[in-house]
Amino acid sequence: MNKRCIIILLTLGFTYPLFSQTLTQARKWFEEGNFAEAKPVFQRLVKQAPSNANYNFWYGACCYETGEKEEARPFLEKSAARKVINAYLYLGKLYYDLYLFDEAVENIENHIYWLEQKKRDTESAEMELERCRRGARMIRGTEKINIIDSIVIDKATFLSAYKLSEESGTITPGDNGSGFSFTNQMKDKMLVSLPNEDGTKQLYSSIYMIDKWSDPEPVKGLDEWGENADYPFMASDGITLYYAAKSEDNLGGYDIYVTRYNSDDNAYFRPDNIGMPFNSPWNDYMYAIDELNNLGWFASDRYQPEGKVCIYIFIPNETKEIYDYETTNRTLITDAATLKSIAKTQHNPEKIQEGRNALAKIMSNPQKKENKNDFHFIIKDGIIYTTLKDFRSEDARKQFPIFLQKQKDLQALRQTLKTLRNTYRQSDKNGKNKLSAEILDKEKREKELQDELKQLEITIRNTEIKKTNIKAT
Repeated sequence: MNKRCIIILLTLGFTYPLFSQTLTQARKWFEEGNFAEAKPVFQRLVKQAPSNANYNFWYGACCYETGEKEEARPFLEKSAARKVINAYLYLGKLYYDLYLFDEAVENIENHIYWLEQKKRDTESAEMELERCRRGARMIRGTEKINIIDSIVIDKATFLSAYKLSEESGTITPGDNGSGFSFTNQMKDKMLVSLPNEDGTKQLYSSIYMIDKWSDPEPVKGLDEWGENADYPFMASDGITLYYAAKSEDNLGGYDIYVTRYNSDDNAYFRPDNIGMPFNSPWNDYMYAIDELNNLGWFASDRYQPEGKVCIYIFIPNETKEIYDYETTNRTLITDAATLKSIAKTQHNPEKIQEGRNALAKIMSNPQKKENKNDFHFIIKDGIIYTTLKDFRSEDARKQFPIFLQKQKDLQALRQTLKTLRNTYRQSDKNGKNKLSAEILDKEKREKELQDELKQLEITIRNTEIKKTNIKAT
């Protein structure tokens, strides 16, 4: 053996223990969650052996955990292609964050398959799979909205960006940052988020009685649908409640929910997640609507640094309109769902201009009150009510928002029927057979709503007349 060979062997002899020690330390850091320390070691190793599936996984996973998700993608994809079990898991999470939900589902399913083959526990992976499937369902229901502006602001002062009219009620932060409260236009009802004994937050309601607020009572019907309920907002109908909570049904962090008051049970119906683009894998909350100016607001910390939040200002839809997932370009839907570019949400130039004009008017003259009637409700000849304050009967005042909501429901139902009938006329025989039952069912409901409205109108009018001693005509 010549001198050169001896030197090479001696060098390898010293290098291998050092290499092994470095890899062992990096893996230890990885397992302990010290991804920032482990990342440069794995980066060096993957450069030395680009085809090593494990090195690609460890480096890709470290990039993902330290927030370099685009950097992580090719390394995780390469390791998953070589069937590294945990690479499927990380790739699924990465695709979820990128709104590639179908691809996320596929990778988590592969992860579970190989866990089962190895006789390993799949419980946490099954939970991750359900989360990805939830995202896949929600993106298919992405609502088409027009966002007119967005403002990045300090989270601690985010309410300063909300320019609601007095008719929309008042939102205020709670004492010591404990939660938020909403007070209605008439200033006789309050919804507030308060901490429970276990530290989680729950919504409570309070009524103003003569000269003070009643003791807060838990809002009924919402107990089992999420934790840390906060950021309440009641629509002007007095029935529709928006709030944010953390739940197993969430996309991530806080999600925004909507529910309606059920006067029969004195409780709220099961809340619905309002979906994308309002909700995301980050925190989304404080959804509020100013019906007077036809503007809406909500807050989100998606893509924002610590301590910052983005306030999105949008034009509320009269009826929900969603993208057709099967016929619309996927990139367009992803852009709409993520809100990375609000310009790509601006589909209706006329509405956008109206919204901007309304916002500009509010910003330039925030203290000016609009002289606008809420509605016209005839009590008798010559006596017309235009605001809830006009009602003297408390029962009539409570019933009237229900009447208004039923009017909206009837209007929305008629619009749906119009769309279904147009589709029916353009469909073939098979399509018409499928639509006919749905049309008949909605026509039946239309007749029921008309009858309910007629009876409720009479009841409200007679209740008010009896209270005020107005002679009926």
